[in-house]
Amino acid sequence: MGADMRTAVIQTRVDTALKYDADAFFESIGMDTTTAIRIFLKQTLIQHKIPFEIVQDSSFYSDKNIKALEHSKMQMENGQHSIHELVEV
Repeated sequence: MGADMRTAVIQTRVDTALKYDADAFFESIGMDTTTAIRIFLKQTLIQHKIPFEIVQDSSFYSDKNIKALEHSKMQMENGQHSIHELVEV
């Protein structure tokens, strides 16, 4: 990392709800989203890794969803399914 203090722009697209929720959270702890992203980037370089544990949303693996997936799998195995064609609009 050099002493060059010029700035560069990073653009990324995220869904509106994610941006809104992140902006609200960071504001609640006294910073803006840009500062939070800058902290993330600096900590990544300092630690040479992603500076936090990555966990997945557990809703996919909820008991209710697992039961639904098992039921669907059983129906497929017993021939109780229909095939739908994907149609482009």
